[in-house]
Amino acid sequence: MASRLRKAALIFVLKKERPSGRSFFCNATQVKVSTEVRQGLRRGALSAAVWLLPAAVSVGEAFSELGQALAAQPIEAAQPAGSLTPGQRRAYAEVLKLRPAAARQLLAAEPATAPGTLLVADCADFVELLVTQDAARYEATLAAQEARLATLGPASAGPLRDYAQAEIQAHEAVAQLTFGHEVRGAWNLRQAIVRLTAVAARYPAFVPARKTLGLCQFGIGSLPSGYHWFLRLLGLGGSVEEGLRNLRLAATQPNDFQTESQILQALVGEAYYKGGPEALALAERLQAGQPDNLLFGYLVITLNKRQHHGDAALAAYRARPTGPGYVPLAYLHHLAGDLLLYRGDYAASVAENEQFLHEYRGQHYRKDTAFKLYLAAWLGGEPLATLDRYRQQINHLGPLVVEEDVYAQRFYHDAQALNPLLTRARLLTDGGYYQQALSVLQRFTLTSATPVRDRLEAPYRRARVWQGLGRADSAQVDYQRTLRRAAALGEPPYYFAPQAALQLGYLAQAAGQKAAAQAYFEQAMAYPKHEYKNSTDQKAKLALRQL
Repeated sequence: MASRLRKAALIFVLKKERPSGRSFFCNATQVKVSTEVRQGLRRGALSAAVWLLPAAVSVGEAFSELGQALAAQPIEAAQPAGSLTPGQRRAYAEVLKLRPAAARQLLAAEPATAPGTLLVADCADFVELLVTQDAARYEATLAAQEARLATLGPASAGPLRDYAQAEIQAHEAVAQLTFGHEVRGAWNLRQAIVRLTAVAARYPAFVPARKTLGLCQFGIGSLPSGYHWFLRLLGLGGSVEEGLRNLRLAATQPNDFQTESQILQALVGEAYYKGGPEALALAERLQAGQPDNLLFGYLVITLNKRQHHGDAALAAYRARPTGPGYVPLAYLHHLAGDLLLYRGDYAASVAENEQFLHEYRGQHYRKDTAFKLYLAAWLGGEPLATLDRYRQQINHLGPLVVEEDVYAQRFYHDAQALNPLLTRARLLTDGGYYQQALSVLQRFTLTSATPVRDRLEAPYRRARVWQGLGRADSAQVDYQRTLRRAAALGEPPYYFAPQAALQLGYLAQAAGQKAAAQAYFEQAMAYPKHEYKNSTDQKAKLALRQL
């Protein structure tokens, strides 16, 4: 009865969906879910799946019924019948290299209606759509997905056929979520995960299904409690522990999708469990084995950037494979723009970000790019007319979905000018140039006229530098100073105090101080409003589960 009521509620929602695809049921919590979904996709390439699926919805009623049975199933070392053919495997390798045209050429020699052919062909279309963010490809991509599902329907059941159905439906859902059809995408993703759960139960040794299933289990289990009512409406539940277990199985057991599973597992560890060095080591090892793989090159660039290895990231960007056979990955120019901004190479940063805006077909990160153009022009001493042009672009370009764009828009509306010393110190810190950042911060002087934001930012920036230099004690002092100052100033809605609490929690956790870590993580989630609340809360929640 409950299941029928849930389905009836969603059917009502779907019927109310407007022609544009914007849902009638688009209240604040649903917007937050789809916002996190879209945030993930901007991180690029096939690995976008790891950022999208965890932020969406996850395992449905079928999982709650089958979860204990799955956990009890022994996983055999040998995969059952259901592997890709050698030709399909080579085509999939080209997809991983972000060369979909080459993949399609290889698939032309394969049986057109074979499950493996249809699955790899769908991966090629799906990756091309997500990487380019080109809305003009959307309708054709969905039509091709529907045609593949229709072809698979009457085919003989088996692990690869059943898995292909589930994975293609998941791709379809992800595409819908990405391009604004949130409710239809959520429903299709639910159905895909029910299918994945059934595949994992029916064929327990077929580990590819564990990859996507585990990713979704982890995602739903890690979402903050504010999303749970919407997930209950869909009849969904998830478990971080079970998700990580399934991801680990797919990453460690030999299978056709093992490399992808290893990447996804590593990126989850990097994003949520301080596993950056391990993820970077994997990416570098993969790139060394396939220097012509653009996905692996992208991972080396972005993971070095996230680990504050600015020079190494820039070197990897300049050494990346290029050529007409690759999907245009315009976002790389935005990454390079950031890296050059960190170094103080302002003219080159402007050139890379202008190229990104020229080539990019998507809508996100445009405000952030305009903000970075403004910073480069401002710090580079450009005329006021240039500064005003870039500042106005912030307000005109793109939607407010990813946190970086929200931050840029807030800057536009904030009447307070940025402090050049604190801004330069932040950029140097982001690039890993800690000694230079420390020298800049030493020139900052606090006075009675210092604005509230700068009063909070100054100790937070020092703490980040100390942490980067490996001086945990000094970092703790300045993080705690940030918290005290925020409390004294009435908890203004900036991200400095929440992030300080989160970092103090990590430091306490690393020192084995569980009670202190718990208090800090809970404090990080308690701040009601700031630019990075979604990601801060999710990281704090996962950290609490580890204690």
